[in-house]
Amino acid sequence: MITLHKLNGEPVVLNAELIETVESTPDTLITLIDRRRLMVGESVGEVVERVIDYRHMIGNMPRAAALIAGIHARASADGHEDED
Repeated sequence: MITLHKLNGEPVVLNAELIETVESTPDTLITLIDRRRLMVGESVGEVVERVIDYRHMIGNMPRAAALIAGIHARASADGHEDED
């Protein structure tokens, strides 16, 4: 999900997976895969950057979870488990 702003400044949270096209008309027009359209205040470049950041974030989630699990496993093996 990415946060953008309608032309009146009102924030809108959009599922980045549903974006089909982003155009400058001159306002930024987003067309979703179901053909719904949304005009936003951000530039085409800003929308693309937010989608890329979102993709990086979701792509790193499994890697981060594996890293945390690995750290916990090493701590358990070394006898440094959290004590309640």
